[in-house]
Parts: sequence; C-alpha cells; structure tokens
Amino acid sequence: MDFELTEDQLTIRRAVAELAAKFDDQYWMEKDAAHEFPHEFYRAFADGGWLGITTPEEYGGHGFGITEASLLLEEIAASGAGMNGASSLHLSIFGMHPVIVHGSEEMKRECLPRIVNGDLHVCFGVTEPGAGLDTTRITTFARRDGSDYVVNGRKVWISKAMESEKVLLLTRTAKFGDSPKKTDGLTLFLTDLDRDHVDIRPIKKMGRNAVTSNELFIDDLRVPAEHRVGEEGKGFKYILDGLNPERMLVAAEALGIGRAALRRGVRYANEREVFGRPIGMNQGLQFPLADSLARLDAAELVLRKATWLYDNGKKCAREANTAKYLCADAGFEAADRALQTHGGMGYSEEYHVSRYFREARLTKIAPLSQEMVLNFLGEHVLGLPRSY
Repeated sequence: MDFELTEDQLTIRRAVAELAAKFDDQYWMEKDAAHEFPHEFYRAFADGGWLGITTPEEYGGHGFGITEASLLLEEIAASGAGMNGASSLHLSIFGMHPVIVHGSEEMKRECLPRIVNGDLHVCFGVTEPGAGLDTTRITTFARRDGSDYVVNGRKVWISKAMESEKVLLLTRTAKFGDSPKKTDGLTLFLTDLDRDHVDIRPIKKMGRNAVTSNELFIDDLRVPAEHRVGEEGKGFKYILDGLNPERMLVAAEALGIGRAALRRGVRYANEREVFGRPIGMNQGLQFPLADSLARLDAAELVLRKATWLYDNGKKCAREANTAKYLCADAGFEAADRALQTHGGMGYSEEYHVSRYFREARLTKIAPLSQEMVLNFLGEHVLGLPRSY
C-alpha cells in the first residue's frame, strides 16, 4: 500500500498552487460580489494547458487520470478560489467524457481541441424542474425531422450557460411511458446553444455567484443529427460513465474549500487576542479546528482510494459516493468552524470565510445530495430495500 504521490502528481500540485495563488481572496470576493465570470483566471489556466489534463493527447490534452484532475481542482479550491474557481473549469476538465468515449471522431476533432485551449465553453443540460435527480423523468423532447431533431423543453441549474457556445444536452427521443425500460429513450447531443431558440435566465442564489446557474427555455431548437453523441436512445448509459468521476471531483473541491477555511480559522485564532491571550489557546475554539483537520485528512484518504480505483479500471462506486459524502461534510464543517472562530467578523465579507461557508454548503447538495449518497450505500452496499 503506497500513499505517496508520483513525481508527476507532485509537480501538478505545486504548479497549480503557484498559478492559483496569483488570484487572491480579494479577486474572488470582487468577482462573486459583481456576479462576474473569472475570465482572467480561466484564461490563465487555459494558457497553462490545464483544461486538457484528462483529454487524450490526440486531441490536444495530457491524457492524465481522475487522480490528477482531483489534485488540480483541490488545489484550486484550497487557494481560496473555492467553488467559483473550480466550477469555471470543472466541465472543461472532465465534463466531455461522454463525448470522448461515445462521440464521433468528427465531433471530437472539432470540439475537444477548442475546449482544451479555452476557446470553447460548454454547459451540461440535464436537470429539469419536474425531474430533479430522477433523470429518467425528464421531458425535454427531441423530435426527429428529416436530417435534424427539433428540441423543446426546459432545463434548470445549468452552470456557465451564459458563457457557453455549446450545450451537452440530454433529451428524450421516446416518451417515458413508451420505453421498455425507464432508462431507455434518452438521447444525448452536443450542439450549439442558439440564443434565438434558447432563452437563458440566471438564477439568483446564495453563493458561487461568479459562475452563473441558469434556467434554459428551449423552443424549437433545431439540432443536426451529426450533433448526436452515440446512438439514439442510449444517452442515459453515456452519462453514467461520468457520474463516479464527477462525485470524486466535487469531493476534491469540497476538500480544498475545507483546507482554505481551516487555514483562515487557524490564522485568526493565532492572531486575535481577547482577555490578553490568543483565542486559539481556548480549547473551545482549538478543539473544533483540530477535529476538522482530522476529518479532512480522513476524507482525503477515501478520495485518494476512489480515484486510484477508477484510474486502474476497478469498481469504485462505493468509494466515489463515500468520498463525496465525507469530503462535503468535512469541508462544510471546517468552513462553519472557521466562521465561528472569527465570531462576528466571520459574518462579514472582509475575512472571506463567509464566502467559503456559502460555497462549501453547495457541495452537500450537488451533484447529488448527501441523502442520495446514503440511499446508494444503503441499497447497493448494505443490501437494504430500495427507499425511494
């Protein structure tokens, strides 16, 4: 059993930390407050070649695994960029996995190099207001019309839609009631986000405001058949390929936010004096911070196991879900404790921990809730009856 990172992995970690450090907490506070996409940050990482970390070399990437991608996103979040920084890059780094595995060669050669160099933003259109996590119940429909499809429907919580040129769009091409299995009849497209037929409306939300979340209202969007990813009706199978890695990457981001928050909490506990001594001397503040360190370290070990299993072609659903659950809990708890350590000042924007708190809370909801993780573990690992 080897817990050491490889030389390549250590190099990635150091280089990412060095680049991310050029964008300090003040930068992220201003971007978040202004609801402004971090274009300078995005361009710096694109120019450094980081967007292609998992993309195959023949399409301009580096061909690394999920372990390396998780280190990249963890370091970005830990720099203080949090979910704003990670979310600006997340989809470019791994979201195109269904296209890499199932897309046509023409589609891959047209799109992947542009994603790697930062020229092409893509959003992921799956979630719908009436379906939520029950993806088989989506109703956005793609009707075949000659050599095209015509799409109508609605999507919600679509990150980066405002900046995106294309959308990786999951639709139904057969109605739920007409499908032999509920996972049949779903078709995936990578197509143009035509503003004449897609109305994009940003959602006002609690945090991570430098990267928009949006509602999409799709009205007679014409999609050429060559924009279809793989076969018609097999889209659900294609998106499943990316679910475990997505959970690992969000776990890494939660872990990074927790590290950033803990760093801030410890600094303040050492510097702030009340009653003639640093507040960090008080066990009521010291012990929660120490406990968060232990919990972050433990969650990290599960995450490392999960990414190793995936990169070595082994089953990893149990570990991927567990890593997401534990990292999200540990990251949020660290942010909460860092805010509490700051007392009233933690509630202000000046010390940045309130932003960490808001963004860490998101990781307990997305890409799936903590409760859905427990549903999975209960049913598929413990063998308990399906609870939903």
